[in-house]
Amino acid sequence: LFTLVGRLPELGALNRQQIAALVGVAPFNDDSGKRRGQRYIRGGRADVRCALYMATLAAKRWNPVIAQMYDRLIAKGKPFKVAMTACMRKLLTILNAMLKSKKPWAKRKVARSRAFCASGVDQEECSRYHQRTILVRF
Repeated sequence: LFTLVGRLPELGALNRQQIAALVGVAPFNDDSGKRRGQRYIRGGRADVRCALYMATLAAKRWNPVIAQMYDRLIAKGKPFKVAMTACMRKLLTILNAMLKSKKPWAKRKVARSRAFCASGVDQEECSRYHQRTILVRF
């Protein structure tokens, strides 16, 4: 977090689209005429993006909000890097909203879907997830 605040002083001052573009995790289109090209990310601050990537790697395991989003994207067939970039953007958006509103993350409980518990995850992992508290989405 300190790297993000130090290297990205605009955090908390811009809206979510602007901050994502500044960091380089906003999807840009490659359209021309009737052709719809693939979306890609580019530019931005590489050092901030690297710190955000490492934070997202930890968050996809320990933060239930990010983990749920990552699992959902992977289940839809998205590639690893696409899912990670989407989670990076979500984490950045949450941090931006926290600094903008000057509020800490509020905890609340979220139930994991039945499909997750029926997907072969052992019962202990499923019940442990149901006991976790997650952070409120902004």
